[in-house]
Amino acid sequence: MSSAPSCVDRPVSADRSLLAVVGADLDVPLVTGGTHRFVHLDYAASAPALCSVVEAVQQHLPWYSSVHRGAGFTSAVSSEALESARADIRVFVGGRADDVVVFTRNTTDALNLLASVIPPDTTVLTLDIEHHANLLPWRQATVRHLPTPATADEIPAVFRAALADIQTAHTLIAITGATNVTGEVLPIADIVDVARQYGARVAVDAAQLAPHRAIDIDALGVDYVVFSGHKLYAPFGAGVLVGRPDWLDLADPYLAGGGAVGNVSIEHAEWLLSPARHEGGTPNLLGAIAIAAACRALIDVGTTAIQQHDHALTAHLDRRLAAIDGVQVVTVFDGEHDRIGIATLALPQPAAVVAAALSAEHGIGTRDGAFCAHPLMRRLFGQTPLGPVPNALRVSFGVGSTVADLDDFADALTSILSDGPQWTYALERGRLVPSPDPRPRPVSA
Repeated sequence: MSSAPSCVDRPVSADRSLLAVVGADLDVPLVTGGTHRFVHLDYAASAPALCSVVEAVQQHLPWYSSVHRGAGFTSAVSSEALESARADIRVFVGGRADDVVVFTRNTTDALNLLASVIPPDTTVLTLDIEHHANLLPWRQATVRHLPTPATADEIPAVFRAALADIQTAHTLIAITGATNVTGEVLPIADIVDVARQYGARVAVDAAQLAPHRAIDIDALGVDYVVFSGHKLYAPFGAGVLVGRPDWLDLADPYLAGGGAVGNVSIEHAEWLLSPARHEGGTPNLLGAIAIAAACRALIDVGTTAIQQHDHALTAHLDRRLAAIDGVQVVTVFDGEHDRIGIATLALPQPAAVVAAALSAEHGIGTRDGAFCAHPLMRRLFGQTPLGPVPNALRVSFGVGSTVADLDDFADALTSILSDGPQWTYALERGRLVPSPDPRPRPVSA
């Protein structure tokens, strides 16, 4: 097989993709013989790296060293790079001057960090459509999962009714900016307005929103924002929590260890303030550099261009899918609603089989399953709260995607639904895989 594709001299046309991504020219083997250009339509799980992100990481590698520890020149350069990354990320999300940027492993880690620092007398409010990462961490607190109404416009009223009944000293609304299943965008500004009337704080899970829409913490009045690098075209193992420092500074460290402490005796420790307080151990410097580079690239291309690209691709996909019998795009809310580049499909055939055939026979990467959102999937597919977890097919795209990608997908889906898979598949470790699978693997795999 060919080696990994390079970012050098790759042409990018404005009417095709907005930014160059690694893997845009990658050919993958097919079980039926030959190869096909890989069509990446699983951005909502992990997006490809931007070429500019890879270049930023490569530029720093010769200078890589310990952060805030070493006496060497490369340590000074690396320490400055980490703090510069924090500043770039704060700009990207419109952070306030006193907001802290804490580096984590991913969005799940960031939400667990936030859950670990909320005061004991806090009530947490979420909707029942959240990703597991924004459902499970709060279970050590008093938490209420509110029923999502039929329209997004009704969501603020749902929170208003819940807030009016709360008796605890502190309240936190933890809500997604856009659902990872349907891509529908929630009315964050209106929710914040209601929260402020009751003295509640708001944390936004922006894992899906950040790659597609502008976030302005200061303008919105949001208290905390979390997101992952691997969904923001920076898959180098880092995520972030950005927000107010007070709860963070009053809590015990999320990860105790070197770098989080100023003075240690056998029995006592003097913990530093945030962000260092919650970043015990050597930080993922390259992950931080990668996220910051992605933030700069998205700022440079512009929110308007990204949103227009999103809308154009979404409209094209909807038109193609409407022409395929038995395929339905599922949504949480009634009527037309703003969506980012995500579509989950109800199919007339098992989604797992279709996803396997799309990959093995057509070189198209999608995702099937319940997308770490079991309560929402049960709701969308009419199951009871404890009923079987439905399985569906999800396609998702971003700044590296093109109309040609969506046409390849629609054509392949039409073929599979009309003629069936052309290969046999078997269950292996919970997933359908080609049986046999003659495709050679790259050496690195």
